[in-house]
Amino acid sequence: MKTCVFHARLAALPLAVAAAFPLTLLVPVSAFSQSSQSGPSAASAQLIAQAGTTPQLKETVVTATRSAQPIGDVIADVTVIDRETLERAGPVGLADVLVRVPGMQMTRNGGIGSTTSVFVRGGESRHTPVFVDGVRVESQTTAGAASWNNIPLSLIDRIEIVRGPSSAVYGSDAVAGVIQIFTKRGQGAFSPSVTVGYGSYNTSRVELAASGSAGAFDYSLGLTQGQSDGFNARTIAAQNPDADGYKSQSANARLGFQINPDHRIEANVLQSHMDAQYDGGLTRDFRRISDLQTLGLQWEAKWSAQYSTKLSITQGTDTGEEGLNGSTPQISYDKSTISTLLFQNEYRIGAHLLSATLESRRDVFRLVGSTAVPAGMSSINRDRSLDGVGLGYGWSGGAHTVQFNARHDRDSEFGGKTTGSAAYAFALTPQWKVSASAGTSFRVPTLYQRFTIYGSPTLKPESGRSVEMALKYRQGTAQYGVTVYRNRLTNLLSFVPGNGPCLNGGPPTVLSNRGCYANTAQAQYTGLTLTAAETLGNVHVHGSLDLQNPKNLVTNRTLQRRSRQYGTLGAEMPLGAWQLATDLVMASHTFDSDTSNVVLPGYSLVNLSATTALSRDWKLVAKLDNVTDKAYQTAATYANGRRALYVGLTWAPL
Repeated sequence: MKTCVFHARLAALPLAVAAAFPLTLLVPVSAFSQSSQSGPSAASAQLIAQAGTTPQLKETVVTATRSAQPIGDVIADVTVIDRETLERAGPVGLADVLVRVPGMQMTRNGGIGSTTSVFVRGGESRHTPVFVDGVRVESQTTAGAASWNNIPLSLIDRIEIVRGPSSAVYGSDAVAGVIQIFTKRGQGAFSPSVTVGYGSYNTSRVELAASGSAGAFDYSLGLTQGQSDGFNARTIAAQNPDADGYKSQSANARLGFQINPDHRIEANVLQSHMDAQYDGGLTRDFRRISDLQTLGLQWEAKWSAQYSTKLSITQGTDTGEEGLNGSTPQISYDKSTISTLLFQNEYRIGAHLLSATLESRRDVFRLVGSTAVPAGMSSINRDRSLDGVGLGYGWSGGAHTVQFNARHDRDSEFGGKTTGSAAYAFALTPQWKVSASAGTSFRVPTLYQRFTIYGSPTLKPESGRSVEMALKYRQGTAQYGVTVYRNRLTNLLSFVPGNGPCLNGGPPTVLSNRGCYANTAQAQYTGLTLTAAETLGNVHVHGSLDLQNPKNLVTNRTLQRRSRQYGTLGAEMPLGAWQLATDLVMASHTFDSDTSNVVLPGYSLVNLSATTALSRDWKLVAKLDNVTDKAYQTAATYANGRRALYVGLTWAPL
């Protein structure tokens, strides 16, 4: 019955927006800077600009406001990772690439395929929503973050990262930032490619891809398979000393049809499968088998030189099975599904852009066979809905740029929540720009956190208030910046060991030492980020330094597994027929948990890569990670990879 009601609401949503849209002319909306004529997407505009065929085009980004903007007009703190950078990364996970970005840090319980967390500006991993071609991907289990291991790096064409609260644009979850991932969009003649690679730990990878266009139809297809024997992720005496490897397969398709110059329909699908080992005792070896599926369908329409719309229907599904290695019966099974209908309107009046967005979302969670299911129940089957309306205003003229956003969300469990943001930038000179912004955010607890034996239906949403200021310099190839921020969160949601009884199951004698999720505290994330990039001769140098203090204000302790100092330094240069690159990642010590004094020492990692064109159609990539063979941990008792070499060969006929 709930499903029928939800789909009825989705069907009625466009009509509601059409009726309400005239009211948006009276309210602030998101910034937009784009020609009134149809043009390439943000990703293709970047590729064309890099190729140098149309110098008048500026690189554009869409994540900050959900509208395409030249990156120079964006007030938010944004980083773009291009395809060239991803190709040099080798057989690593998405999180390994993100940690080279200012303001981001990662922890992982072992190698690729194991539990991974990504912290943006010190926030929790769940505080950063992730989208793949516009499809929100998120798990309703445990902490509720995206399944970072199931997003295949090889199929990604471009990544946009926004640091700072964005709930006024994206609703729940966007407390620390937003990450948008884009696969390739087909254009031009048929273009196939094949990549094979091999490296340390018996790691291998095969990738097949093809893209192009025919008339009004364009397509991009990808298929990848990888595996590794891995390494012993837990070297302590009580755990199995075997290597913990993984196998993965992924496929995607992005299809578009340009009905006419003003209307485009696009469909995308991605399917990813990961089978990873982990230790569960001295002789027992467990497996986590996880699958990620994204489905998206959108229609972009330009009704006049001033008015355009986008209607999209998306679904992201994350499933997981836990079991003993080599055994058929599963121990537990979980499935999280997020279905979304988005209707976005944009209206330009001269240099002003007004917009209105209606979004309807439904989350469904199923858990079977887990010890987390309350006594007397065989499974957990829960769902919730969240509907939101977002409004905003953007204007850029002369030395001034302003951005306002407001959004109201209504959750079926928690009721209404209103968030807003305001930002202003002023160009002191053509090279120097100063900006300031403030915003509010929120995140509702996951269905796992509320309805398993570790949770409570009385949990409250986390709520944040943030301010930041930035000073940036840009002249030719030189870019320098400093950003200071403070994000204060109330009702911080944490897992408290030994806290019980929880409200969802059984007598206190059973639950007294189990632990529960609870709104335990206030948190404050403060920090200073320094960035720099410069080209010296034929060497491009870039780096960042984060001085942060993510703190639990009740206990006055630094939040777990987050460094107070974190920095990166990289350089790229040509050498004959080769393109060489190196990067250095440095992190200070962390505490393994909020309640213990177990200290994880700081570390420095050096990585090298080299690429060369063997011929017109063949390219070689070599990658050496952890050059100094550093032994380090980002989670207590879990090892990370040591020195590893990988070599890949790509055939891509021109």
